[in-house]
Amino acid sequence: MPLDWRRALAVVAHPDDVEYGTAAAVAEWIADGREVAYVLVTRGEAGIDTIEPAEAARVREAEQRASAAAVGVREVEFLDHRDGVVEEGTALRADLAAAIRRHRPELLITLNHRETWGGRAWNTPDHRVVGRAVLDAAGDAGNRWIFPEQLGAGGLAPWGGVRWVAVAGSPEPTHAQAVGDEAVARGVASLAEHRAYLRALSDLAPEEYARDLYRQAAGMMADRFGGVPCVPFELFPR
Repeated sequence: MPLDWRRALAVVAHPDDVEYGTAAAVAEWIADGREVAYVLVTRGEAGIDTIEPAEAARVREAEQRASAAAVGVREVEFLDHRDGVVEEGTALRADLAAAIRRHRPELLITLNHRETWGGRAWNTPDHRVVGRAVLDAAGDAGNRWIFPEQLGAGGLAPWGGVRWVAVAGSPEPTHAQAVGDEAVARGVASLAEHRAYLRALSDLAPEEYARDLYRQAAGMMADRFGGVPCVPFELFPR
């Protein structure tokens, strides 16, 4: 992964999307003095079958803020699109362009926009829609004639400084960020903060679930990237 940048913005569909592996890379970058902020398109309100959406949104927002803090992320925003039915189109692109113009990142991070996770493991609509919209909004943010209502009286300025979009979870990774033991431990702690979600997902304790997932992911990626524990990305230069 390129490291000649200072600010990154992770834009994903749901609480927990960053924590399935990417959080270890975030911990590594922040420990090295870089800035990373999170933007969540939804509050994940449809993600827990046993909790009504309004309460799930409250719980999952709190879990996401605690999860971000575990890796040193201080800024977490929610755009309040509807979980499970995020709509592709200019309204989403406008919200994402505004977020990019606010945060002015050099590196954008999102989750797999492709139809599958590899093989026949089908990806979800929200991941696909948000991932594609992030790739589009990286260009929208720098064009003053796209969403011009955000400029001037809107308080924002064009931002054409995005140099790369890094897609986590892609079945076609091109780059990887090496992660040390401390970054992995922070990534595990970050995922484990999604306690209500993980308890609904698995009989394992959240900490045990998170450790098992990171251990499996680190081993798999090390085999693909020279034996080094790492977080893989598909990198799109801008």
